[in-house]
Amino acid sequence: MRNQSLSAFKEPTLWQAALPLLVLICALAGSVYLFGEDSSYGPNQIALWCAAGVAIIIGFINNYSWEDIEEGIKEGISVALGALLIILAVGSLIGTWLLSGTVPTMIYYGLELLNPGWFYAASALICGIIALAIGSSWTTAATIGVALMGVAAGMGLSPAITAGAVVSGAYFGDKMSPLSDTTNLAPAVAGTELFAHIRYMAYTAGPAYLITLIIFFFLGLNVEATASALQLETMQLELTNAYNIGWEMLVPLAVLLYLAATRKPALPTVFFGALLGGVWAVLFQPELITQLAGDDSAVGSLKVVWLALTDGVTVETGSEQLDSLLSGGGMSSMLNTVWLILSAMAFGAVVEKIGLLQRLISGVLGFAKSTGNLITATLFTCFGANVLTADQYMAIVIPGRMFREEYEKRGLDARVLSRTLEDSGTLTSALIPWNTCGAFMMGTLAISPLEYAPFAFFNWLTPLIAIFYGYTGIRILRRDTPNHSPENASS
Repeated sequence: MRNQSLSAFKEPTLWQAALPLLVLICALAGSVYLFGEDSSYGPNQIALWCAAGVAIIIGFINNYSWEDIEEGIKEGISVALGALLIILAVGSLIGTWLLSGTVPTMIYYGLELLNPGWFYAASALICGIIALAIGSSWTTAATIGVALMGVAAGMGLSPAITAGAVVSGAYFGDKMSPLSDTTNLAPAVAGTELFAHIRYMAYTAGPAYLITLIIFFFLGLNVEATASALQLETMQLELTNAYNIGWEMLVPLAVLLYLAATRKPALPTVFFGALLGGVWAVLFQPELITQLAGDDSAVGSLKVVWLALTDGVTVETGSEQLDSLLSGGGMSSMLNTVWLILSAMAFGAVVEKIGLLQRLISGVLGFAKSTGNLITATLFTCFGANVLTADQYMAIVIPGRMFREEYEKRGLDARVLSRTLEDSGTLTSALIPWNTCGAFMMGTLAISPLEYAPFAFFNWLTPLIAIFYGYTGIRILRRDTPNHSPENASS
């Protein structure tokens, strides 16, 4: 019954807690094996539902009623509703920015300014600066990231490495920005102050980002663009034939970045940017709109912009490569991403509601005898929470609540926990295809996290550095004592 006492619920055993995870891993592996790149367009969702079914059966065995589990699913899905609405709005934004010439203009100037030899490093650096300024990895990927993917395609560079550079830079800037929601969430959960948390994160994020830029620099040195200078000039000419190109086309981008930097709410900011893109299309791309509408009437223009918001655009320039870059977007393009997230959140909600995740974490604590083991256990728990709950906020909040007392017992400063939560909870979220962040990046950059994850160097180097610090005692702060300042502590 809904009002059943918590004492009536059985605590799950360790094998019960592990079983749904094992089912999920096997089902996802089978999905990828059978369907390859198409696995995220339906098969992975079914794998998540099957694993959720196993978890529900375990819940029934442990005296949870369907009403209890259903309530947990509703609560779990509600956590992701804000993100789902933003994802739909981003789809509309991409559609109207393709129509307005905003993205084509960024591609045009990118082809002109970026050299293939340092393109990857420059992409990571540009995305890092933008994300630091606005505090959003999602907005950075959906704007600058989309344009950089287009530039890479124009130069014949690797889309997987480019996406890895975009994600690395976007997550470094997001992680180090006081405007970021996760950067505010982690210290709040751990019980420390925002700017102290950011300064302390620099010890792991700084070296990881520097190493990342160096790796991308050397990757660029060994790359030869498959597109010649003549081909790039031809692509730029085709862009100017299809669009009116100019710096004024970047006004929607500037407005969006300003609104994000001034901490306006994400959903209205993104959708306003989409609507502004539609207005810009009518003002600056009348020839293209007339071509797409079949007439030059106001009703025809309205219809084209409306369809760009809903279904995106399809542009025909005569170049197959360019057409693929300039066609897409719309809310409908994000529906599969929404489907994936809903399925993942339902699974994660069941696992959390019936106590399976908590049981796994309690089992982990038994092995975490040293500080290095504790930090490593926290990092892997955050990663596991990203896999199981499919949401970076859950991967920060749940481990944060469960490990906080243990960190306090061992005399560790709260910043150690807050930094560790971000080093894994925030950063590994983009590497998991069914996580809200991984699904968003897949829908926005049009490439699976399984393909770009090996090149998202920053996202997996940072946890490794955190583990190294944990076992060596470097920059591991202790709580204040009369003769012990945490700012100077190193062990």
